[in-house]
Amino acid sequence: MNPDRTPAGDAFATFAISVLRLAGHLQNAGDALARPAGQTSARWQVLAAADHAPMSVADAGRALGMTRQGVQRVADLLEKDGLILYAENPAHQRAKLMVLTPDGKAALETIKDRQTVWANALGETLGKKAIAEATQTVIAALQVLEKQSAPEG
Repeated sequence: MNPDRTPAGDAFATFAISVLRLAGHLQNAGDALARPAGQTSARWQVLAAADHAPMSVADAGRALGMTRQGVQRVADLLEKDGLILYAENPAHQRAKLMVLTPDGKAALETIKDRQTVWANALGETLGKKAIAEATQTVIAALQVLEKQSAPEG
C-alpha cells in the first residue's frame, strides 16, 4: 500500500523535480560557458575549487558535493592537460593539494568572464530579491538533506 503524500510532501516533490531540472539546465549552460576555454562544467568546478585555495581531491569533493573518485578523475585529466599540479600537503602525506598552473588560471579567467556576463543578465531578469529567497530555500533543503542519510532502497 502506498502512503498518501501530504500537501507539504507534494510541495517538496515539486520543488525537488524543479531543482533537478534546473541543475540539468545549469550543467548545459556551464558546459557552453566553459567550452571556449576547452573545458566542461565538471572541469570548471574543479578548477574553481583549486583556485579558491589549494585543497585535496577529497576536500574538493566535499565542497562540490561530488565523490572523491569523480573529482580525482577530473583532476587527473586537468593535471595531464597542464591546468593543475599536485603539490605536497603538509597536513597529509598521501593527499596531495591541487594547485592551478598559469594555464589553469587563464582557462578559469576565460570562463569566469563569460559567466559574469551570463549571470548578470539572468540576475537582472529574475531580480535580486527573488533569487535571494530561492537561495535561502535551497540552502535550507541542503542543510536538512546533509543531516539525513539517503533513503533506503
